[in-house]
Amino acid sequence: MFTGIIEELGQVIALEPQRAGARLTVACANLLQDATVGASIAVNGTCLTAVELTPDRFSADLAPETLSRTNLGQLHAGSPVNLERPLRADARLDGHFVLGHVDGTAELISLKALGNDNWWLRIRVPQDLQRYIVEKGSIAVDGMSLTVAEIKDCDVAFTIIPHTYRNTTVQGYRAGAKINIEVDILAKHLEKLTASTTESGPRAPAS
Repeated sequence: MFTGIIEELGQVIALEPQRAGARLTVACANLLQDATVGASIAVNGTCLTAVELTPDRFSADLAPETLSRTNLGQLHAGSPVNLERPLRADARLDGHFVLGHVDGTAELISLKALGNDNWWLRIRVPQDLQRYIVEKGSIAVDGMSLTVAEIKDCDVAFTIIPHTYRNTTVQGYRAGAKINIEVDILAKHLEKLTASTTESGPRAPAS
């Protein structure tokens, strides 16, 4: 479980293809102080398992499903990546519940300056995910917990504050890029529960 509050901007050292999937190695400065082999680390919002560790880097294996569903397969040496450790049970929940299970990729439409280092980010989400997104709700965008400011059809927009711009991958965004998104898991559970209730019909009163 994560929160969508990015802890560090890491840098890809290598993405090595394997017989099935790939191995990703990422350099970072502070994230691994309490990490052990087998620890979970969110990379651009994707929950990965650290299989090799040194004080300043970690490696994780990417399954074929991960490569097909996320933007991690497009990374290369030097690519910046958003990093976050799992939420501790005694920590404050500053963002929203993020599982690290990416639902798909959105297309980056534009990133426009608003002044004073604030930005207007617009992405185009797949149509089958649009129903889970509401204005003022939260979604994870490359692992960042962002508040939805505007929805127009399949286009979703957010205001990016200076801190987020300076400390995440947003500063390198270019039109046409693929962006990992994870919609609110509560919305998906609610949809399934509502559908199940509708299909089964109202329950008979207890005798």
